[in-house]
Amino acid sequence: MTIKNLPQYERPREKLLHLGVEKLTNAELLAVMIGSGRSGLSALDLSHDLLGRWQSLRSLFQISLTELQQTPGVSEVLFCRLQASLELSRRCLLESLKRDTVIDNPRTTRQFLMSRLRHLSHEVFAVMFLDNAHRLIEFEILFEGTINGASVYPRRVLERAMDWQAAAVIFAHNHPSGVAEPSQADQSITKTLIQALSLVDVRVLDHLIIGDSEAVSFAERGLI
Repeated sequence: MTIKNLPQYERPREKLLHLGVEKLTNAELLAVMIGSGRSGLSALDLSHDLLGRWQSLRSLFQISLTELQQTPGVSEVLFCRLQASLELSRRCLLESLKRDTVIDNPRTTRQFLMSRLRHLSHEVFAVMFLDNAHRLIEFEILFEGTINGASVYPRRVLERAMDWQAAAVIFAHNHPSGVAEPSQADQSITKTLIQALSLVDVRVLDHLIIGDSEAVSFAERGLI
């Protein structure tokens, strides 16, 4: 059955327009993104097929183009739409953090950092640069490594802090293993960075480790 054969109130686009986007199921939202069906299947059929194969929206947004195309009738257009919508949501969240938001609590940054770092298959080290009122100036991924780790160079961190004229910073890196517990190496590099940045009066407010389902804060653990 095509979507046109459904009662008007059950069609995803019409439902969105009349009831609001929050009333749509995951499959219906995905059908809106797909647009039109292929290979004799409606967009809603393809949505149910994709969610059935990948079990969750998070898994679906993380798969590669090759993996996505394992589903019959799915083209690279959908992959582009999924990636674009994901990046738009990240940028929207980044804008909201930059808009006069004082970042003085680890919980404030968790949602943003989880959205940016949790899905990565390799380890990265990122920095949130803050002004003297602890408002976000910029977020940057400074170092990228393999699944086993990333090399972090204090001089580079110091240079970028000076470039942004930051008064404070928050560090973040992901553990692709999914386990967010700080290692001895994590604690050691954090201490080194704190010492280096203290020379130019830049405070380190926190270091968050992003795992599969949680973000561990050094500040909350009493490690900073």
